[in-house]
Amino acid sequence: MEPLEKLVKIRLEKLEKIKKLGFDPYPAKSGKKQTVSESLKSLGKKVATAGRIMAIRGHGGSSFMDLVDQSGKIQVFFSNSQLSTLDSQLLELLDIGDFIQVEGEVKETQAGEITIFTTKLTLLTKSTRPIPSAFYGLKDVETRLRRRYVDLIANPEVKEIFIKKAKFWSSVRNFLLQNGFIEVETPALEPIPGGADATPFTTHHNALNQDFYLRISLELYQKRLLVGGFEKTFEIGKIFRNEGIDQEHLQDYLQMEFYWAYADYEDLMDFVEDYYRYIVKETLGTDKTTSGKNELDWGKSWKRVDYTDVFKQETGMDLLKNPKKSDLFALAQKVGANPAKNLGAGRLIDLIYKKTVRPKLIQPSLLINHPVAVSPLAKRDGKNPKIVQRIQVLAAGTEIGNGWSELNDPQDQEQRFKEQQEMRKAGDTEAQMYDRDFVEALEYGMPPAAGFGLSQRLFAILTDLPIRETVFFPTIRSEK
Repeated sequence: MEPLEKLVKIRLEKLEKIKKLGFDPYPAKSGKKQTVSESLKSLGKKVATAGRIMAIRGHGGSSFMDLVDQSGKIQVFFSNSQLSTLDSQLLELLDIGDFIQVEGEVKETQAGEITIFTTKLTLLTKSTRPIPSAFYGLKDVETRLRRRYVDLIANPEVKEIFIKKAKFWSSVRNFLLQNGFIEVETPALEPIPGGADATPFTTHHNALNQDFYLRISLELYQKRLLVGGFEKTFEIGKIFRNEGIDQEHLQDYLQMEFYWAYADYEDLMDFVEDYYRYIVKETLGTDKTTSGKNELDWGKSWKRVDYTDVFKQETGMDLLKNPKKSDLFALAQKVGANPAKNLGAGRLIDLIYKKTVRPKLIQPSLLINHPVAVSPLAKRDGKNPKIVQRIQVLAAGTEIGNGWSELNDPQDQEQRFKEQQEMRKAGDTEAQMYDRDFVEALEYGMPPAAGFGLSQRLFAILTDLPIRETVFFPTIRSEK
């Protein structure tokens, strides 16, 4: 018999013995009154707490255990002289991984460790599968992510990541609420996906007998709300993009987008700087974070970088002179972007930028003055119609936020949709689809507005982790 099968068999035998003693190994309710953390502060008092056994020391008449709940770890002492006969018998059948409840007085041992001296023991859950010792210090990411529940048990520092992540999203929400935005909810199933350059997932609605797409952004429905009279909205929701897996990309992830009527991209700039400083401080308690070998200072005033200027500095190509698609394709090949032959000018420019410009923007910065070709939903600049009123937040060599003055000219929007359609016909699966209903909404009139979005990639940068490490259960290939 394999070692694991043998250990499981032993635990199942203990389970049967527990039942024969008259104990319910899976009761519906516990009498937990204090957390472990509260128990640690209750010296000289009686407590009733519960958690998972993570260590067992000693045998016979007395033993110690480490009891862990979400709030912390405490030592528990058991003596047969202080337990009933049945509880003493139950004690011998416990294993690491079991959930128990203990009642007793909190005292210090001779070694000075705060300990619960147990007088009453209750089994809450019998664990029939041992926690693999290999998970302690395990480095294989696929194994840890596939069995994240074991990873969380064995590696408490992983749990701390997600506690910080909860603070992160609370701060994302609270700042907007404090600034007069209202939280909304828009459809995750869309007849036409829009608001981003991405390949969507498709699904089928049986009752309607119609294909739908999982949304790739939170944009177009919120802009419809601006048409309807809302002025400051935001949504935090899952979006889905059928693209590759790497350090920065997931197929489904949380994103926040807000839309702000009567504001433009210049209003966004100062607002977004304040927003990010608030998020960083509330999440981590500091203005400075680390990314690889770089220290990022979120508290300093951010540099504003002109897209066309820095692109010309890095590549020698002036985007304002409308370079030919063939020249862009050749440059994309030269910088190692490996472009597909069917890509349009905007996608080629973006590929070149990501290879040449973006990796060099380390400190928090605002990238502005993007060419129209790379921003099909942004408003053209009034002084230079070749660029748009857009901002991107860059740090650690990657994009961690994106916003612009929203396009509200229905004729301009329709023309850009048609240009995107031509790109799709040429084979660009990420080009945006023509959304006639959205154009019709704009024809009723949408006020001038600014929109902005950020995703949990920002949290990954703040914690200096691959983005998959910041998700409880990321999508990974199934085991064979």
